[in-house]
Amino acid sequence: MAFGRVPQPSPQRMVPVPGHPIVVGVVPGQPELVALTAAAWSDALGGVPLYFGYSDPSRIVDSEDADGTVRHSAISPDQADDSWQEREALIRGFLATVLADHTGPWEFRYLAGRADRALTHLARAVDASAIVVGAKHPSSTERLREFIAGSVAVRLARHQHRPVVIVPLAVVDWKAPAAW
Repeated sequence: MAFGRVPQPSPQRMVPVPGHPIVVGVVPGQPELVALTAAAWSDALGGVPLYFGYSDPSRIVDSEDADGTVRHSAISPDQADDSWQEREALIRGFLATVLADHTGPWEFRYLAGRADRALTHLARAVDASAIVVGAKHPSSTERLREFIAGSVAVRLARHQHRPVVIVPLAVVDWKAPAAW
């Protein structure tokens, strides 16, 4: 491979779907639909493991482990913030409640940095066949940010080779005027 050339998606790079886990991006306060959709896909694939991941943008990665876990710290060492532990407990509790009837295995990983990069690292580490994320209905401020930076789902689809399943969380009336 030539220097600077990025490996492209191809049949040789496909991860077989049967027997391979699914990575699921979650955020605090997200509707349960994303977790339930991932659980339904897991069940349909014979109970493949689910790896839920939340990437905290206020933290940076210190090191990445081979199993997809990361050691992380606050962006500013002068402003040590332990609120991430409360967020982690909140997300774990939410997932335990939502997945109470799901019989397949699942794990949660608290990640750091950009969500697309963190979820890609986790997917590589666990050899996932796909990544599931929710599509949110952005506010006007978020629309501008997404216009400039792109959504997590779009960045995932453009920067790694696994399929990305996007769960709709809000729909827009096609007949209504666009609110830009």
